[in-house]
Amino acid sequence: MVKKQKAILFGPLPPPYGGVSAFMSILCGSAIDRGFEVWSYSGRPNDSCGDAARYLDHRRLAHIRLMMRQGMRSRIADSTHFHVEYPNAVLLPPWLAAKTILRFHSVKIVHDGSLPSRYERFSAIEKALFRAAVNNVDELIVASSELATWFVETALYKGEVTTIPTLLPQPVDRSAGLPDDGLSKTIANLSRHARRVCSIGAFMPTYGFDQVAAVVERLRERSGEDIGLLLVDGGIGGEDGCREKVLKGRDWIDVASNVPHTYMQRLLAECEVFIRAFEHESYGLSRVEAIWSGLPVIATNTGETRGMLIYKFGDVDGLYDHLSAVLSGEASVDTKTWAAAFRNEAKRNLENYLEAITGESTS
Repeated sequence: MVKKQKAILFGPLPPPYGGVSAFMSILCGSAIDRGFEVWSYSGRPNDSCGDAARYLDHRRLAHIRLMMRQGMRSRIADSTHFHVEYPNAVLLPPWLAAKTILRFHSVKIVHDGSLPSRYERFSAIEKALFRAAVNNVDELIVASSELATWFVETALYKGEVTTIPTLLPQPVDRSAGLPDDGLSKTIANLSRHARRVCSIGAFMPTYGFDQVAAVVERLRERSGEDIGLLLVDGGIGGEDGCREKVLKGRDWIDVASNVPHTYMQRLLAECEVFIRAFEHESYGLSRVEAIWSGLPVIATNTGETRGMLIYKFGDVDGLYDHLSAVLSGEASVDTKTWAAAFRNEAKRNLENYLEAITGESTS
């Protein structure tokens, strides 16, 4: 009798809310149903997969120790960032050594659309680490055709590449009331404003929070309306001075951090329009989730753009025109039609991911 290959899904679980952790939180339940173990290097029990997931301190190489005990010839779907997208000089070598010893089958899921542009700025050591990482991936799943082309033509990846958008079905909101971490106060502050705008990202220049704040400020001054701005910080860190630059002197901005995925629907429900100002987007899960919440979406022209008002990153005049038109009622988007279309696509994507990471047909 042939022993079934052990299957592991490895990545981050929320909080905080964010692209990869949101993706993992939706995928993990279905993966467990298909026989996968779920290992997470972030989050805590009772979030997402709850007690069914193993929470490991990757900085102490807990995942490597566990793999050495039970990972021989396993199948690992790797949704981390520190093995390929941001090759870590401490974490990557033990991972590669474990692959040599344990001969596990590596399925790498790449979410980060900024990788091609960042790769050009990698140091020689980082590029060497990246090449070593990619050469040890057996199958690659990417979020966009652009990433697929880049891995084949520039990174010279020789293995199997599958393109599946990261859009998955919306999680069921099982929460009762708001968590006791300041979100109630944030919503109360936000609700005092006559008009309300939301943007998700991080306090880094490439996420465009500074551009969004500048545009809302200009519109407040020209229209005379009390427009509040909610910035949802994805918790991936920031750059020195960026947060202070965005918030200084703008008491009409509220910040929500470490937001559990299911509570994002509550925050979005308080707003009238959603802005995604990220320069590099592989797909743009938050854009679609905003449409599912019934909000018109203004977004940069990267990643998913259907059913949205589009502008080029850095074009603050274009962003201003879109926001002004939405809040004045001059621009409208059929969010219901697009929400239904995206829900159907999300169901197909989930089946495609399960088939790709398990190596088994879901039909």
